[in-house]
Amino acid sequence: MQNMNNTKPNELIVALDIGTTKVCALAGNLNKHGRLEICGFGKVESEGVMRGVVSNIEKTVKAIKEAVAHAERGAGRKFDVVHVGIAGQHIKSLQHRGMLTRQNIHTEISKEDINQLINDMHRLVLPAGEKIIHVIPQEYTVDDEQGITDPIGMSGVRLEANFHIITGQITATQNIIKCVERAGLKVANLTLEPIASATAVLSQEEKEAGVALVDMGGGTTDITVFKDGIIRHTAVIPFGGNVITKDIREGCNVMQAQAEKLKVRFGSALASEVYDNRIITIPGLKGREPKEISEKNLANIIQARAEEILDYVNWEIHRSGFDNKLIAGIVMTGGGALLRNFDKLTALHTGLDTRIGVPVEHLAHGYGEQINSPVFSTAIGLLLKGISDEKEMAAERAKQPAADPIKKMEEEELEAENSGNKGKNSGWFDKILDKTKEWFQADIDADF
Repeated sequence: MQNMNNTKPNELIVALDIGTTKVCALAGNLNKHGRLEICGFGKVESEGVMRGVVSNIEKTVKAIKEAVAHAERGAGRKFDVVHVGIAGQHIKSLQHRGMLTRQNIHTEISKEDINQLINDMHRLVLPAGEKIIHVIPQEYTVDDEQGITDPIGMSGVRLEANFHIITGQITATQNIIKCVERAGLKVANLTLEPIASATAVLSQEEKEAGVALVDMGGGTTDITVFKDGIIRHTAVIPFGGNVITKDIREGCNVMQAQAEKLKVRFGSALASEVYDNRIITIPGLKGREPKEISEKNLANIIQARAEEILDYVNWEIHRSGFDNKLIAGIVMTGGGALLRNFDKLTALHTGLDTRIGVPVEHLAHGYGEQINSPVFSTAIGLLLKGISDEKEMAAERAKQPAADPIKKMEEEELEAENSGNKGKNSGWFDKILDKTKEWFQADIDADF
């Protein structure tokens, strides 16, 4: 891809989506209209990741290098830092409540008070081998006043908050960081992939009304439930598009690559929508007779597994406690959302309105289906999250008072003066020590 005129090269943010079926690198930033300009793009097959977790370091490093190299060629520059996504069946979530008693009741609640509450959550005792990935504030309570979303600027003594805490295995996190570093890059931050996908495909109105995002990838299906603009529940189902491909391979007795092509080209998640029961012919191996597969039978195989995955989705939505409060229904994204009639099956199976989430809202004009696809929802969300984080860091740096050059010069002169005096004192001390040694030596010689 060509470099866009509206995006300066030194402002590029790089996102890296390490998935089960693909590794994707995107480089870009917002233009003057607030739209996302993609300046570099790379996508390669992933062979070292299983169900969202790195299973082969070398293969994953190779895929990362290739994807980033493609993006670097498109952007016309080298990258050093990337914003990385994390997922996998090891991801868990829990709810916790924190409380802070403020010492100075005459001052307003500040960002520092919120940060102290969040830092306290990071001290929670977790099962061995797990670490906290995200601490997400939900609702605050100030002196028994509940349901506050932003308490900054308010007066109060006791500040309480409900937190949604997302945890993951330390080893899985370290393996991702290790792969990125071996590829010659630094990790700016780790973001849970379903949260990134939600940033790319959900509108603020949907988050307020109540919506469940179902991100179906190759190895896992990630669920994120929003209500009143707040993340209420997250979960990872250890099944994705690959398990459907496996069922086709075993049910039709074909090769893995043939099963994937059957799913993509002829597959349907709803058997009742297959009206023309065509016969699909698969070439035989080494002169053997070709296989004939009914399109209706193929749809039945796919629907059986798709319904099983949707049973898990239903259970997680029910577990969140918001199953009857999701006015916006379900938004499906990820590669699995491209399976024909999957949105119709989801609506029938869950009883909720369903649409396919495409990250078109944030992209500038001129991008084809190569990027404007549910497959790249996570990568584009990571890019948007990286841009947001960089802006926050820049704002924090701007708040810090600038160093006074005159005061700095005075401090340097004082330090140099103290250093000189120290040297002088050290010299006098050495002379006294030498003289004392001479006296002791003289006394010893006199005794002998």
